[in-house]
Amino acid sequence: MPLHRIAPRLWDARRLEGGIYARLPAHYLRALREARPPGPVHWRRPQADGRLPVPRAACGAGEGWVGGYRYVDNDKLAPRVKKIWKPQLFMRELSSEILDKTFTLTVTMRTLDLVDAAFGFDFYILKTSKEDLQSKLGIDLKRAMLLRLARKDTDLHPNDPVKRESIFNKYKAFAIPEEEAEWVGLSLEEAVEKQRVLEKKRGRWGRWGGFPLIVSIAPEHCQELLEGVCNLQPL
Repeated sequence: MPLHRIAPRLWDARRLEGGIYARLPAHYLRALREARPPGPVHWRRPQADGRLPVPRAACGAGEGWVGGYRYVDNDKLAPRVKKIWKPQLFMRELSSEILDKTFTLTVTMRTLDLVDAAFGFDFYILKTSKEDLQSKLGIDLKRAMLLRLARKDTDLHPNDPVKRESIFNKYKAFAIPEEEAEWVGLSLEEAVEKQRVLEKKRGRWGRWGGFPLIVSIAPEHCQELLEGVCNLQPL
């Protein structure tokens, strides 16, 4: 007889079907279910025939530390020792047209190459998926850019509406509704907290949702009791 009614490997998937998780926006839940593994950077994806070697370590789409082993003095008869390869980091200033700000960021050469390939920092952030960004700062910047595009924020170049409109037209292909942009890139914990705050503002109460019945009927029945005309019946 199994110890659990539902296998533990299914817990993470099943918890999205009940409680506050099930009340998250449909587009956010769809993005969670359609999430894919990040693309390879430090390794080549093995082919179906398995002839290519499987990499020792991979750190997702963004460059990072890669752990492995090396031979002492490159002598293959010597014992192996642990080795960590680290990417070279640079401090660079990258400007965003949409946010009208310049950020001083720690980047790698791969980041700079991808920005050049996308023809700009804004295009790189908007075109790259959450899985491949592999950066909380990058995901937050993407959400801020999408919100500004959705709202057509007039704080962008307030004294130059022509330039503002040209920027919005330049990136209009990436515009999505504001109610979706607010949820882009949020972790599950952040999304649950946001949903909890929204439900509190809307007047949802308790774990069952909705407005407590006692709050709505108590004043009416109290008034009837005071007047002596109350006819109580079971609910």
